[in-house]
Parts: sequence; structure tokens; C-alpha cells
Amino acid sequence: MEITSTMVRELREKTNAGMMDCKKALQETGGDMEKAIDLLRKKGLAVAMKRAGREATEGAVHAYIHAGGKIGVLVEVNCETDFAARSEDFQTFVKDLAMHIAATNPLGIQREDVPPDVVERERAIFVEQAKESGKPANIVEKMVDGKMRKFYEENVLMEQAFVKDPDKTIADYLNELIAKTGERIVIRRFVRYQLGA
Repeated sequence: MEITSTMVRELREKTNAGMMDCKKALQETGGDMEKAIDLLRKKGLAVAMKRAGREATEGAVHAYIHAGGKIGVLVEVNCETDFAARSEDFQTFVKDLAMHIAATNPLGIQREDVPPDVVERERAIFVEQAKESGKPANIVEKMVDGKMRKFYEENVLMEQAFVKDPDKTIADYLNELIAKTGERIVIRRFVRYQLGA
């Protein structure tokens, strides 16, 4: 199948990957747009993993105020160079992230950041709910695991669907930025304030 420049451009718009990477992905997948997107995402993830050991000491702290001064977020995102920190892509990511945190109120960046007592309380509630269904123990366990997975997707920043593009998670968005900048990028910390909370 012939890979046209229109196909390459469309894939580039969808993934923000480089032109040659898009062309190669389309060639490898026989022009299948969805498979090409998956392939590029996997490659972006592989690139991100390779960079995981590098130092990220530059970056930005961004403040976002929402709802007429009722919600405020401070977020710190680190990268390897000042050059990347000043790039439009990085700045957009940091702003989007702060806005996303204001909207979704995550409990932590990773699963490990969620306080153990909160996790235990949620699991206990899900166990009781599942037991009431009268299903056998092995099914109850699967039901609880499914509900816990959903709980993490809703409450852990990296697993949340990005509010501006729910088809991707914050982890996907971060990995796209890592692939684009060629640098290690880390969401270091955030604080969310809500008036009266």
C-alpha cells in the first residue's frame, strides 16, 4: 500500500511524532492508522523508559487559579535542560497539568502516593459491596480488583484520563512530551487548594 503525504500528515497531527517516524510507522502497519498510532505510542514509551535514569533538575513551577479564586494549584515539573523547560510544548504541558489537577483533584501522582488507609477503606467498601452480590469468593475478588482499578483511574494523576483529551491518560500525555523533547521529564509534586476545604 502506498503511504501518501496526507496519511503521514494526519498521523503527525494525531501523535505529534516526527514526519519520518510517522511514515515508518505507517509503512510497518500497512497504512493502518490505528495500528500506527499504537506503534508510535509504544515507541514513545520505550524512549521514555531509556531516559528514566537521567537527571531532571530544570523545569518549571506553575500556579493556576480556577473558579474565580476558589481553587488554586501549584505544580512542579522537571526536565533535563533549561532549553526544554522554555519550549512551548513543555510550558503547555505544565499549564494543562495544573488545570487538570484543579478539575480532577487527584490523591497522588502514582498509586504509591495514595495514603494506605484510603486504599484500605476503599477496598473494604468494595469487598462488602461485592459480597452482597452473593457471588462466589473468586468472583468477589475479581469484582474488587476491577473496582480498585477504576478507583486508581479516577484518583491517581498518571492514570487519569486527561480532561482536554479523555482518549489519553496523563501518563500518555507525559510520554508524548518525553518522545518529543528527547528528555527525561518528571511530574515532581503538586498542591491543590480549595476554598473552605
